[in-house]
Amino acid sequence: MNKLRTGAFHTSMILLSLLWLGPVLWVVVMSTRSFDDIAAHGVGSLPQSFTLDTYRQAWTDGGELRALINSMLVTVPSVALSLCLAAMAAFALSRFRIPGRRTVLLLMLAGNLLPPQILLIPVAKFSELTGLYDTLWALIAVQVGFGLGFYTFVLHGFMRDLPGEIQEAATIDGAGTAQIFTRVMLPLTRPALAALGALSFTWIFNDLLWAITVLRTDDNMPVTPALLGLQGQFVSSWNVIAAGTVIAAVPTVAVFLRFQRHFVSGLALGAVK
Repeated sequence: MNKLRTGAFHTSMILLSLLWLGPVLWVVVMSTRSFDDIAAHGVGSLPQSFTLDTYRQAWTDGGELRALINSMLVTVPSVALSLCLAAMAAFALSRFRIPGRRTVLLLMLAGNLLPPQILLIPVAKFSELTGLYDTLWALIAVQVGFGLGFYTFVLHGFMRDLPGEIQEAATIDGAGTAQIFTRVMLPLTRPALAALGALSFTWIFNDLLWAITVLRTDDNMPVTPALLGLQGQFVSSWNVIAAGTVIAAVPTVAVFLRFQRHFVSGLALGAVK
């Protein structure tokens, strides 16, 4: 009976995996087919050709290189600044008796509960008033501002559960607040920071809504909005569009594979110690 259940479980998992991998493999295969092959046989047919020129077209003619650079210029500073500010805020709110700290934490988290659609116009107008509209700095500020509350909430739960004796021992040894934060708390929260770093990198890199809200010119667009432009430039060249999609997915896949263990464990951060 147990063998039957195990076999049924493995079979269902294989089918679900194939169901998920099917569209991904289809896009990868289509990206290596020629335009004439797709035009003659259709996008759903078996490949009759193989070419990598589609990646060159997406990389150079489609502007994927510029878009990837913009995405990295936005994502890396946004992730670093968000985690840095969130770690400091979580340290203060979890390890010190600050009046109203629970209210502050709830207010920070409440900002993430608002539907982003109702904030599009205010954010765009505010970026215009500050002179940051259509700059990467505007997108960085938006990503940091709207992610800070969630990151602080997660790190607060993790730091709160760390034994207080560790901080007391560091204080007795003469460590100041800054030293306790940098030399004690940050090393202990490294798994949480790694998990949040992988999650935030994926969210920010794949973001579309805020990018098209505060940016206008094509030269400033990150990779996700650039894919929309790729669809307009290569309307019927599905192979080039598929190649651009594969290129856009490479950085997030690489980050996930690098931090896979922390990424999965991050789903339960702060829940169990």
